[in-house]
Amino acid sequence: MTDIALSQRTIMDPDAPNRSTALINGRSSNILNWDDVAYPWAYSKYKKMLSNFWTPFEINMSQDVKQFKDLDEYEKDAFLKIIGLLALLDSIQTDYAGKVADYITDSSINALMIMLAQQEVIHNHSYSYVLSSIVPKNKQEEVFEYWRSEEILRERNDFVTNGYKAFAENANVENLLKSLVYDVILEGLFFYSGFAFFYNLARNQKMVATSTMINYINRDEQIHVDLFVKIFREVLVQYPEYDTPDLKVFVERTIVEAAELEIEWGRHIIGNKIEGISMKDVEDYIKFYANVRSNQLGYDRPFEGYRTNPLKWIKAYEEVDLGKSDFFEQKSRQYTKVNNVDNGFDDL
Repeated sequence: MTDIALSQRTIMDPDAPNRSTALINGRSSNILNWDDVAYPWAYSKYKKMLSNFWTPFEINMSQDVKQFKDLDEYEKDAFLKIIGLLALLDSIQTDYAGKVADYITDSSINALMIMLAQQEVIHNHSYSYVLSSIVPKNKQEEVFEYWRSEEILRERNDFVTNGYKAFAENANVENLLKSLVYDVILEGLFFYSGFAFFYNLARNQKMVATSTMINYINRDEQIHVDLFVKIFREVLVQYPEYDTPDLKVFVERTIVEAAELEIEWGRHIIGNKIEGISMKDVEDYIKFYANVRSNQLGYDRPFEGYRTNPLKWIKAYEEVDLGKSDFFEQKSRQYTKVNNVDNGFDDL
């Protein structure tokens, strides 16, 4: 099969219709009319992303500043290393989203990609915001350098970035599809042992503000995964000749390898040293989500069994509507908005 190259979206095409002719390699004037779009699901996705808008400045970190000093050394180390990992992955994700957007020829889906990239910038800023609240600047800089020296981090990060590079260097349909699989892994699997760590702290009444911010990020990432899954499926509808047994094997093998890397990271960073969460449960949790992501993409679940989430308690953190209630007290949220200079320190 001959690889089909992708054409970049034009800024303006006066001879094309406003409603796009295709998701990729299509034509559109690039004028967005939400009442006349090719993909009806795009508007509801837009409204959901818009309603979820948030910034780190809305969260007062003063209690976390006090509590961080009281964490044990292993919790502090895990906290900082996971923040460092998340910062790196979301930095990569911002750039990748922009590269995909360049080749989306539907103006409504392109608009969603731009919103997604902006949310990734907010996620990345939130990690700086947390670190600037709880550790001095030299320590913050050290955390942002972990990816250079932590071998396990490098292995995981190279796994995704190498998957993105093929698309970035040679934008064709096959490389786009494969890069979308890596994206679903990054946003829908590689963050999850880290999320579990922060939620476990929160259920023990530790670092609740940070964990709330992580919950905002988790909520966004779930929407992002769904968007990229929809793009993946729409590309296969447009180019059914790419829906091959080889692609199926690629998806399932890649997700298995990703799960193994995430489990290795979990053993390194959580192990059985964090009170309230066992590595066996984390491993089962990762395999469960690996099955979920493979199934979302339209393929078999690669891990036999693992049909239910073993971390039952975590659902209260993953599924709650943060706009209505506080995820650990289930009461009206009344965060004090703090300015970006004092970062809540006036409340110490």
